[in-house]
Amino acid sequence: MRQMRGLVTVLGFVIAVGMAVTPLATHAAGAGEQEFSKGETLLKNKQYTEARASLEAGILKDPSNIQGHFNLAETCRALEAWACAEEHYDTALDLDAKSGPTKSYLPKTKGKVYRLREEMTVWRTLNEAKGLIAGGKMRQAEEALNNANELGLTSEQQSLYRQLQAKLPRSHSAASKKLTPAGAPGETDALDMQMVLVPAGKFTRGSTLGDDEKPVRQIYLNGFYMDKYEVTVGQYARYLEATDMEEPPDWGTMNQLHHQRRPVVNVSWEDAVNYCKWAGKRLPTEAEWEKAARGTDGRIYPWGNEAPTRLHANYGRKDWDDHLALAPVGSFEAGKSPYGIYDMAGNAWEWVFDWYGLDYYKTGPEKNPIGPDKGEEKVVRGGSWLYVSDFLRSAHRFNAQPMNRHFGYGFRCAKTP
Repeated sequence: MRQMRGLVTVLGFVIAVGMAVTPLATHAAGAGEQEFSKGETLLKNKQYTEARASLEAGILKDPSNIQGHFNLAETCRALEAWACAEEHYDTALDLDAKSGPTKSYLPKTKGKVYRLREEMTVWRTLNEAKGLIAGGKMRQAEEALNNANELGLTSEQQSLYRQLQAKLPRSHSAASKKLTPAGAPGETDALDMQMVLVPAGKFTRGSTLGDDEKPVRQIYLNGFYMDKYEVTVGQYARYLEATDMEEPPDWGTMNQLHHQRRPVVNVSWEDAVNYCKWAGKRLPTEAEWEKAARGTDGRIYPWGNEAPTRLHANYGRKDWDDHLALAPVGSFEAGKSPYGIYDMAGNAWEWVFDWYGLDYYKTGPEKNPIGPDKGEEKVVRGGSWLYVSDFLRSAHRFNAQPMNRHFGYGFRCAKTP
């Protein structure tokens, strides 16, 4: 049995969340340093417009400066330039993750920066809803408001949310019902029905990067349907209510209003099997999962061969943070698979049907493989919010005890046509 690999333990320098800027570890003088220094001083003095101009000029000269991106994000936040703030928090987090597992340049704990990034996403979404209402696009505005609500609103955001919702026509406003901890049938029904057909044919399975991923072979699979999204808390709540099955650990923490569209975790392999069976589906095989993730061109990640960024997937976080570490399903448009399937890298590990076999890629059949006849561990695929980018490769295999209910383990279902 393979040993579990080390978890991410990167920790940033801790200061209070706010507009205060704490100097970071000294960087060697280089391109853009004058602009970065001036911008930081202007930010401290709350001269935000001037600070933004100076920091943007510095980033043009040195786009890899983590502190510059973070300070620009803080500046844009003060200016209520939400998309700018979101973009540069993301870039700072991504660059910081690449700086190494024992060194961080971010002037806050990682969890605080993620929360700030998520808050900016909500503000941007609310602002988009405001523009849609002004343009008379009420249905799109309703959808944007629902998305913002699902991410979780601060008290200030709740005030704007209510103001915008009051501007929707009564029929739309009435349709925008808040999710409840018991789940929302309309929402979960819609997610259950969103499956993608992966057509029959061959695909390239495996890689040369892991012993259990060799050899690279052409595998034929019959056509199958795969869930477009990971199973959410809201969907699982409806299942529990209908079946009276045992709740997973920390269910009370997960089953909150602002988590309903986030993936459910803390579920065992058997929990996942039972849910899929109840939904009229099944767990995908490991081969089906890999084909749905990477398509037929042998790509490394669902989106291609480009190295992961925070725009592609949810990974490398430090704390579960009462389920806030999980992103709402469908959040990473740039990270979709060739078939338009979301979150097949990061967010939650996904249970598949197969027993884990170290040599199975060498010994298994080339047509519709279903894994070894027996074993001690099942396969999970795709990485999670906690793991580093190495685990996001579509060929990467991971094994876990089937009774494990870990806060990184979730699933999605498949179906035979």
